[in-house]
This record gives sequence, C-alpha cells and structure tokens, in this order.
Amino acid sequence: MRLQQLQLLLTLAQTGSMRASAATMNVTQPALTKALKQLEDEFGATLVVRSPKGVRLAPAGEILAARASTVVREIERAREDVAALTNDTQTTLSVGISPAAALMLAANAVSTYQSRWPHVRVQLVDALYPKALQQLRSGELDLALGPLPPAGVGRDLQARALVASPSVIVAKKGHGLAKARRLEDLIEASWLLSGPRLGPGDPIYLGFEQRGLPPARVTVDCESFSTLLAVLPSMNTLAIVPELFYETHGPRMGLVALSLQETLPATTIHIFSRADTPLSLPAQRLLDTFLQESVSVRQSGL
Repeated sequence: MRLQQLQLLLTLAQTGSMRASAATMNVTQPALTKALKQLEDEFGATLVVRSPKGVRLAPAGEILAARASTVVREIERAREDVAALTNDTQTTLSVGISPAAALMLAANAVSTYQSRWPHVRVQLVDALYPKALQQLRSGELDLALGPLPPAGVGRDLQARALVASPSVIVAKKGHGLAKARRLEDLIEASWLLSGPRLGPGDPIYLGFEQRGLPPARVTVDCESFSTLLAVLPSMNTLAIVPELFYETHGPRMGLVALSLQETLPATTIHIFSRADTPLSLPAQRLLDTFLQESVSVRQSGL
C-alpha cells in the first residue's frame, strides 16, 4: 500500500468521479483504475461502488478513508516539521476562531507569530462550535479557539483555558427595553440567538427560570455575527454578544448595551487541539504564541 493509493481513495470520496479524481491527481484514468484495483486486492474488499451518477465509497471504503485521512495528514505534518527546521518551505496552518477570540487574541498573536516564522501562512477560519470541533477532529483545522461546550470535550481533544470574555445584552437604539435595569424587566422580550443553542449567546444562561420567571423567548436564530450586525439594528429583539464585540462594532451600527444590575456570566475562551495526534512544530509554536498572548491580555485587564 502506497501513500498515493490512500490519497486516491480520499480524492474519490471528495469528487465522486473517476474522471475528476484522475484530473485532480494528474494521472490517467486507467492508471487510477489500476491503483484502486490494487488497493481493493490488498484489503480483499470492494472500496468503491460505481453507478451511472459517479462513484461513492462502499462501507469498507468509508472505514479505510477515515483512517487514511489521518495517515495522510500526519505525513503532511511530518513534512511540515522537517521544512520548519530549515524555514525554506511555506507551511499553512488552519485555525478555527470564534468572534470573541478573534477580537481578544488573534491580531497580536498572529502578528507576533509571523514576525518569528514568516514562512508559515496562517489561515483564520470563522468557526463556531460544535462545527469547529468537528473540523478539528477531521483534520480540517490544526487548532480551534472558542468557548468550551457545556458538556466539555471528549478525550480525543485537549482544551486549554485562555481568557474570560464578558458578555452584554444589546438592542437597537430606541428599543423599548434599552433602559431596562433588571432581568425581570426583560420577561416580555423577544431574543435573537447569536451562535449555537446552549452557546454563550443563548439567553438560557441568564437564569430566568431559576429566578421564577418565564423562560426567554427566542424568535430568531443567527449563526453569523456579521449577519447579526446587519439585521439587529432593524429588529425589536435583544441579543447577547461578547462585550468587546459590542464595543468594536455596536455603537457605529446603531446598537446600545443594556446596563443591568445583574452581572452576566462571562465565557472562557479555550484553545483546542487533538489529543491523539502530536501537533506539527509550526502548530505547536502557534499554540504557544496564543497562550503567551492570553497571559498578556489577562495582565492588561482587557
């Protein structure tokens, strides 16, 4: 079994086409068919099912592809580690990052990192959990920054706490509840859920029911913070967002923050990596840089 054969299987899974896979791998279609036949003979199983619509992985192929993805990625990381020792080959790192983490940590951390290792290209990907953690597990991301899920993470991931991100409730200017001072004043409000259910933007964490009040009524779900900024100034809904996000974008977009007597729960930003696979040298250096930047942020009281 050769690496190229595993790459072939993964390419077939992505394209669903023998012709497209051959073009992607820069080989002839007969050569691709031969390599696939050799792989199937080695495992003694049908790996790919052909149909008039294209090809798809058979159950055995899906099992092998899941393992092959890890093998191929690890070999790529080994190459990156060797290249990092000489600094003569550009490496790309993919980092999933939440809005709060981007505002609090990314700019200084990435700038510091690239001043030391300019040959590494850092790709920042907008990512809210649980999607970011799924992409991390699959190898699409090298690192992920965001809040810790309520149920925590499994043993396959390692989470390190970075900084606390305070939250605020925001509304459009002139909203009837903009001058509210207590949570109980908000029992009739409609809410926009920013991010995933049970995430930091879920009003369930405000504790209405624990105070004997009706639960918050969510009427709009919004996964994108850029979309939130576009629609919230024209809506009669409230939303929970990171305090720094509001300070950076809210006032100029026509939003105001409510000044409540109660303190809203803060969210701790974590950095996540896979526990079952060693980080590449460039990724480890980037993780360390984010950890160092989080110390600076905590010391500055940001």
